[in-house]
Amino acid sequence: MKIKVIYRCSNCGSESPKWLGKCQSCEEWNTFEEFGNKPKTASSSSKRKTSPKRLSEVLAGNSDRIVTSISEFNRVLGGGIVKDSIIILTAKPGAGKSTLLLQVADDVANKGYKVLYASAEESDSQIKSRSDRILKGSNSNIWIYSDTSMNHVLDSIEELDPDLIIIDSIQTFTLEEHNSRPGSPIQTMECANELLKIAKNNGRPRAVIMVGQMTKDDEIAGLRALEHLVDAVLILNGENGEELRGAWCSKNRFGSTGEIGFFSMTEQGMLSIDNPSEFFMTQRGEGQKVSGSALTVIKEGTRPIIVEIESLVSKSFTPYPSRIAECLRRDQLNTLISILEQRGKINLYDKNVVIKTTGGLQLKEQSVSLAIIMCIVSSVKDKAIPNDTLFVADVGLTGELKKVPSIEVRIREIDRMGFKRVYIAKNALRDSSKYKNLQIIELNTLYDVILDLNMKSPAKIETEFPMTEDSLR
Repeated sequence: MKIKVIYRCSNCGSESPKWLGKCQSCEEWNTFEEFGNKPKTASSSSKRKTSPKRLSEVLAGNSDRIVTSISEFNRVLGGGIVKDSIIILTAKPGAGKSTLLLQVADDVANKGYKVLYASAEESDSQIKSRSDRILKGSNSNIWIYSDTSMNHVLDSIEELDPDLIIIDSIQTFTLEEHNSRPGSPIQTMECANELLKIAKNNGRPRAVIMVGQMTKDDEIAGLRALEHLVDAVLILNGENGEELRGAWCSKNRFGSTGEIGFFSMTEQGMLSIDNPSEFFMTQRGEGQKVSGSALTVIKEGTRPIIVEIESLVSKSFTPYPSRIAECLRRDQLNTLISILEQRGKINLYDKNVVIKTTGGLQLKEQSVSLAIIMCIVSSVKDKAIPNDTLFVADVGLTGELKKVPSIEVRIREIDRMGFKRVYIAKNALRDSSKYKNLQIIELNTLYDVILDLNMKSPAKIETEFPMTEDSLR
């Protein structure tokens, strides 16, 4: 039978019956490659092996998951690895992708499952060296295979019949029937499609975890279709030299995309941070007080986390004081400073303001507004806020305290951690009487909070930082 020749763009995957110098879809030059396309016949069409099922007859539950001992990994995926799922894990180089997956492989193998770890980036000896460093011993249920051929990996899967397949990384494997370079969109998608068939086999479902390389734009390398093909896209955040690592799903067909897991990168590998509240605040003694620090509660997914916000306010010797925020947008910081100056009656026109969080956590919620302002007040007045006090409220442009979502969940976390006082907006909580050991202070405005903490008396506000035309000139 005659083989029809077609030309396919290695960048976007579009096809053409003849060679083109410039792709009409992605407008890239010299990307068309020649392929032999054998036409399909009626005899080569696959027969249907399964019949449609009613939705009510399909079984689903925790029994369809492999629940690991890595609690933060389970949390992000919605309770564990679904047995017939295909997951892609991506991160910047050095974030710990291979380390985390080797730990997952060891944990799954300890539960009696067979694991195939296929790597085209590392040799057997390199994987063994990492295993000796981070694992307590070599598990007999883990098989290592180092090769760039996906055909050989598929043969190994058929031979070993593993329950979990780890591919590191998908952009480095090739199929012999596709004459293109590793990492090209065609090779990446075809290799992923072969793995998808293995994972979704009704007779023998398997879990597949692929490592996906990340571009300089913090996106998975290759076509966007790769993200649509998989069941979950797991992103691992973290810079080289930093201990903290955060994992979250931008896509998850089996759970919420709002959950985030925290890990600590150590010499023993990635360790789950089961109580992040202790990681993101400084443990101080009962009599140890520091100015420029305030505590609040943020909500990551379903979990409340207590976070410490620090500020440094210093004299500026330039016409334009610095406003530096490592943990939030600069525009948001400038807005809060304007509210503090106008509504809190504390002038910062000649002061540099620097804001950061303990542990480097990013602040995305409006519920942290009051805590940010109060840590600035504490720093500029050089007066410490009690270590047992928290702030959970948004602050409007009018200086009024605003309600925040999930206030009950946040208050319960504060009470559980043993804190004594919390400042919230008036009427934000339905019933505050059930918290016997926690004093809940409900106030109307930012100025009321400053006065309640005795940070400033009205008389001193006007005399210490006079706002006159001469001072502004």
